[in-house]
Amino acid sequence: MRVMVLVKATTDSEAGTMPSTELLEAMGKYNEELVKAGILLAGEGLHPSSKGKRVAFDGPGRTVIDGPFAETRELVAGFWLWEVKDMAEAVEWVKRCPNPMLGPSEIEIRPVFEAADFGDALTPELAEREERLREKVAGR
Repeated sequence: MRVMVLVKATTDSEAGTMPSTELLEAMGKYNEELVKAGILLAGEGLHPSSKGKRVAFDGPGRTVIDGPFAETRELVAGFWLWEVKDMAEAVEWVKRCPNPMLGPSEIEIRPVFEAADFGDALTPELAEREERLREKVAGR
């Protein structure tokens, strides 16, 4: 099962406060453990929302909204994409993570949709097209 692991933003991360050398070292070691375990597919930190944009959709209309965005606790400061056997394994790995922020913080784990989750709506033709795209992205 694939999961997206979301590091929630804090007031410090939204202010652009950079992590200490010690935290960078601890996170580097943690990421090495994830790689050795074979579960890390991708992962990055994100700039504060003040450097981001949102595109709001309303029918055919599109509106661009400049950051920063309100509700810091709802924002994401970084992410990992993992391949794990189940949610329990993902939780155990997150519990081993160094605190990613200077103070209290949260990490959210969300399952990624798999083809089977879409049932009959995903026709064989759509599934084949999706698989071709995945192979192209993976460089196969």
